[in-house]
Amino acid sequence: MSHQDDIKAIVTSVGGAANIKSVTHCATRLRFELNDAGKVDNAALDANKLVLGAVPQSGDRYQVVIGGQVASVYEQIMHLPEMAGLGAGTVDDDADEPTDAEVKAAARSKARGKVAWLDSFFEYLADSFRPILGVLLGASIIIALVNLCISLGLIPNDTATTGLVFVQAIWKGVFYFLPIMVAYNAAKKLKVDPWLGGAIMGMLMTPQFASLSDTKTWGDAVKCVENTTLGTSSCTATVFGLPMQLSDYSGNVFVPLLMVAVLAVVYHGLKKIIPDSVQMVFLPFFSMIIVGALTAFIIGPIGVWAGNGLGAGLAWMNTHAPFIFAIAIPLLYPFLVPLGLHWPLNALMIMNINTLGYDFIQGPMGVWNFACFGATAGVLFLSIRDKDKDMRQTSIGALAAGLLGGVSEPSLYGIHLRYKLIYSRMLVGCGVGGVVIAVMGWLFPATVASGETVHGVTTTAFAFTSLLTVPVFNQMWVYGVSIAVSFFTAMIMIIMLDYRTPEQKAEAKARAAAQSAKAVNGGDATTATATAAVAVADAPAAAATATSAVFAPIAGHVVSLDDAGDPVFASRALGEGVGIEPVDGTVKAPVSGVLQTVAETGHAFGLKTDDGIEVLVHVGIDTVKMNGNGFVVNVAKGDRVNAGDLLATVDLDEVKKAGFSTTTLVTVLNTAALKSVTPKTDVNVAAGDEVIAIEQ
Repeated sequence: MSHQDDIKAIVTSVGGAANIKSVTHCATRLRFELNDAGKVDNAALDANKLVLGAVPQSGDRYQVVIGGQVASVYEQIMHLPEMAGLGAGTVDDDADEPTDAEVKAAARSKARGKVAWLDSFFEYLADSFRPILGVLLGASIIIALVNLCISLGLIPNDTATTGLVFVQAIWKGVFYFLPIMVAYNAAKKLKVDPWLGGAIMGMLMTPQFASLSDTKTWGDAVKCVENTTLGTSSCTATVFGLPMQLSDYSGNVFVPLLMVAVLAVVYHGLKKIIPDSVQMVFLPFFSMIIVGALTAFIIGPIGVWAGNGLGAGLAWMNTHAPFIFAIAIPLLYPFLVPLGLHWPLNALMIMNINTLGYDFIQGPMGVWNFACFGATAGVLFLSIRDKDKDMRQTSIGALAAGLLGGVSEPSLYGIHLRYKLIYSRMLVGCGVGGVVIAVMGWLFPATVASGETVHGVTTTAFAFTSLLTVPVFNQMWVYGVSIAVSFFTAMIMIIMLDYRTPEQKAEAKARAAAQSAKAVNGGDATTATATAAVAVADAPAAAATATSAVFAPIAGHVVSLDDAGDPVFASRALGEGVGIEPVDGTVKAPVSGVLQTVAETGHAFGLKTDDGIEVLVHVGIDTVKMNGNGFVVNVAKGDRVNAGDLLATVDLDEVKKAGFSTTTLVTVLNTAALKSVTPKTDVNVAAGDEVIAIEQ
């Protein structure tokens, strides 16, 4: 396919434009909210050259990992004619009641056993930070360059000249006003006027609010207590006869997250009682008065206490059990990042900088990041050695994003989570690097600005852990040695032990041979395929007999996709094929190969033959909504099956009773890559009879 065809195929693979409620993007992923996630074609997404991975979420949310070019891909998707007026990521502020799709999504998430509220909580955290990753990365690079100049002796400090003070203002502005940015994004996530969230948070950062702690101006109305240990003071002002604890909220991220959660409840509650004709005036008025007061008197102090408490707890662990802390962080992060559970730790890093004056989490976190990048470098080495062009391109892009930007998602979703053996190799790098930073951090403690001696690597700035930001770390040489050890350990483990199963290595060898043969034979696909087959005759995946037919997975009457009753299949978006009106509930494998997809609900199976034919079996129409009732699955994803092996049994009466069609659809997903795919329709067949003829 051309690049534009790949763009269109992404929309088709998520069920078409009509299935998209909204689509936004973050640093590496397209984030879809769909009407029915059951219509997503995972196999087609995996086959798309632009897609690094696909991540289903609870309900009908779906993430498609693109990598560094996600913004460009998003723009091109939004300019497709079929996307006009759809998927703009906007929300209807009048839609207080859940839609039918939302109700179905909630029910489906419960039936699947997902913890929907927990997933939503982490989505809330993630979406509050994702849109500002760019400015955080930009600020961290400025900090790194300034620190590099200081370490090289080019400048004495970052306030030596008016120009350096101006540069300091550039990056400090990002972190000082970070609470307003977080409040804006969090409000937008919860369908509240984002400017309202930003305005309420901004109230706590005005000179007027700060002046409430001035004892000279307000006298006995303000009481301050000095903390000699931290060298800070805590003030309480009497406002309207009530005590208000005063804090510096610049750089705080917990307070805006808590405030917006309360604001959403108040905002949507007021919308129900304030007439539409005056909502423009009185909705923000009452929201600002109510939530502004609650934040100043209650939410703000609670957010500060919570953030300080969590930071102090981790600081205690870092001080009293530094070995455990330094090793645990890099070993946990590989599992936290794919689930989005690392965002609370990111918030704590920022909180530590604002309360302690330094952060101690980012050093061990860097160890994990460089173990991740080292594993990718090992994959790149093997792809060059094996002449695997596709993997070479993927790993080069992922490695560049990691080493220069500190972004791990392209490596994780493009490579690591696709090849599960990588984790066992990469975790060795994480563990060894963690031991090194623990030992060296203890032997060579750092002295922070307050004069306190801290065991471990610290930093006074929130920085993405890339090569460009190494200078921001105190004890830079300790950090440099630790990340180098983790990088090269993971890289060597991948090179020595590989990251693929024997079947995956055979497939890669066949792919590389086909690419090489195609180049030698002037791009002639037929000759190239034959040459590749000879070149990899010792590989079981490549030595398979060419697939020439797809057999009926179920007994019944064969009809055309046009008559099957599903517009998505009728459009041939999922390839050419047939529908079978079944008379028996026994579902068998239509070809021999490996199961790429096995739906949890038992209604769909994706198979890939050894010579690359991709076949989808979809039992019934909209049967995903049955949540597995009436389906008994006999196989699992990754199983190798032969044509005629039992995949599942389905209670056809149960499907009919639920109001769904039992028509079973069989399609060849990669029809476009084949010479011909010819369905045989209007006949009665038994399971195992030929229903589709294939010419490669």
